Order: sequence, then C-alpha cells, then structure tokens
Amino acid sequence: MMRGPRSRWKALIATGALTLAFAGTAGVAQATPAKATPAKAKPAATKSGPISVAYVEVNNNSMLNVGKYKLATGGANVFDIAVIFAANIDYDGSNAYLSFNPQVQSVLDNVATQVRPLQAKGIKVELSILGNHQGAGFANFPSQAAAAAFAKQLSDAVTKYGLDGIDFDDEYADYGVNGTPQPNASSFVYLIQALRKDMPSKLITMYDIGPAADSLTYNGTDVGPLFNYAWNPYYDSWIVPDISLPKSHLSPAAIDVTSTPSSDAASLAQQTVSGGYGVFMTYNLGAPDIHTYISSFTKVLYGSKAVYSG
Repeated sequence: MMRGPRSRWKALIATGALTLAFAGTAGVAQATPAKATPAKAKPAATKSGPISVAYVEVNNNSMLNVGKYKLATGGANVFDIAVIFAANIDYDGSNAYLSFNPQVQSVLDNVATQVRPLQAKGIKVELSILGNHQGAGFANFPSQAAAAAFAKQLSDAVTKYGLDGIDFDDEYADYGVNGTPQPNASSFVYLIQALRKDMPSKLITMYDIGPAADSLTYNGTDVGPLFNYAWNPYYDSWIVPDISLPKSHLSPAAIDVTSTPSSDAASLAQQTVSGGYGVFMTYNLGAPDIHTYISSFTKVLYGSKAVYSG
C-alpha cells in the first residue's frame, strides 16, 4: 500500500509481535530490562552544517547502508541519525502495545551487527513507531496512566537494545476502529512527558503529521521543547514543522532518495542553508550506490561531494 504523496510503504503487520510491557494501566509490575551498551564511538571526522537524517525501510534494506557514505573532503559521515522504519503501536482489545514485525525484530535481535557498527562511527540510531490500522495511536490514550505505560514500553526497548531514541510517526492508526476512542487533546502530551522523564538524555523526534502532531499543548503545557528534532513529512517539499523548537532543530526539507529529483534535493538543501535550519531529512536509503545523487545535497550542505565505501 503506497503512502500517498510521500511514497512510503506500510510496515508489515507483525505476526507473533513482541510485547515489551503489555499492561496499559497503572499498578502493574513491569520487569526492568537488561541494559544493552551502545558501541563506543570512535573520534569521528567532523563537519560543519546541518545534521542529516536517513530513514531506512528495514523490510527491504539494511541499516548498515547509512554508514557507507562519507564526505570526500574531511571524511565525516554524511548521515548523523539513522532511523529504523518501523515498529508499530498495536492494540490487544484493551491496551496499546509496542510490536515489531519480523524484519524489525531481526534488526533488534542483531544489534551487534546491524546497529553497533553505525554507533561506533558516531551515527545515532533511532526506532520509528508507526500506527498499524488497529485503532491504537499516540493521540488516543484514555488516561495519563495508559500513556505512561506505553512510554515505558518505548524506553524499555531503547534500553534493552541500546538504541539512541524514539521517532514518532502518527499515521495509519485508524483511530476509532476496534472500539478505540478518537484522538484527544491530552494523550500525546502525557506520552511525551512520560517518555522524556523515562529517557532524559535520549533522542525524541517527530515526523510532523497526524493528530498527535496537532496536539502538542494541553492545559497550558507545551511539550514541543521536549523533542530534539522534528521534520516535514512530505517528500520533495518545503514545510516548516509547527512545533516549539528553534530552527537548528527543524527540517522543513524532506526528500525521498529514490524519487525526489537531484535538482530538487539540491534546491531544498540550499533553502535549508539559506534559512538557517539545522536538519536535513531523507527517506528510503537502500543498497545501491547513490553517492552521485547524495552529492547533490552534500555539496550544498557541507561543501563536499559524497563518497561510497561499499
């Protein structure tokens, strides 16, 4: 199923999905996960300019592709954040729970070979969370306790697998199906407050789409500043995310490296630099060597062509 104008594909529905902490109500004991230790990054070559983000559809592609691109001048990584796309928020008839399809589960089970090599290069690795047509989403938790319970599942996953953060993508929840409630104003605020409390030093980012993205303030509390970064969700376009973050933490530019023309990628990179924005978001990095395409935006962002290590 194609994702409208963004050409993103629905993550496979999990079969035998993993439930990390199933309870959605307060007072249910949850085991503390064993803590995985991320690989210690070697001193990496540095670059000046915006950070670059790469989403990887792990149903079809390897996370390791993110680490294969460097700048010809100086040798810095092209990409600073790699996003595992995507885990799901599912529904068991009573509560929302975190689930992984087989491909995502494989990445997580093999973090030593799929994630740690990126972290060793200084690349942060996040897990994206996406709706799954079951009625559960970030915007319809019925209580603060339910939101906090799901936040705990997310932070437990980050701890267990030694990841660097969580990315929210509020699509395909199909709010209202399976007897689930419609979005409410407090749900996402409670979720982000709880998640930031659970992981104060990890990344929390947002794909700026869906009811959750429109519900960042409740009872005078704005959780926008609790995010690290937010980006435009519509590829080959320029839209400034509507969130209380400085320009240095926003990506109004969004490209799909398989469909956005290189001339548009270069133009969006130029808008990023000229506008003083600090993030450049890309989607759908795969196995083929596309260093010539990637150079179309790295030359603008960093003053250097990209090279591919294979």
